[in-house]
Amino acid sequence: MKFSIENDDKVIVFTIKEESIGADNAPDLKAKILIEAQPDIQGMVFEISKVKSMDSSGLGAFLLAHRQLRDYNIPVHIVNANKFIRSLMSMTKIDQLFYFSDDVETAKQLILNNQKNN
Repeated sequence: MKFSIENDDKVIVFTIKEESIGADNAPDLKAKILIEAQPDIQGMVFEISKVKSMDSSGLGAFLLAHRQLRDYNIPVHIVNANKFIRSLMSMTKIDQLFYFSDDVETAKQLILNNQKNN
């Protein structure tokens, strides 16, 4: 799977560079999530503007990030989700587990501001 990872002020940003997240490439993403989802980070952001579709394996990757970080109250933000992905997440009720933003900088600022308030 093609993606990049950036660590900016302990906010991990995954930029997904694929049109689809599915059974064929989600395992690579999940493996990297397990490495990066540590209790010393402040938040995790998935920039998915290039992603046009995903299946249950793709949703599972985002759920893995949530499960790894929820006990530490570390938020997971999804940036630039298209209507199909938002609808899929809404139908499965997992949209309530994530924060949604229109750009990475907004997501990072929300994470960092929230950490200052805690």
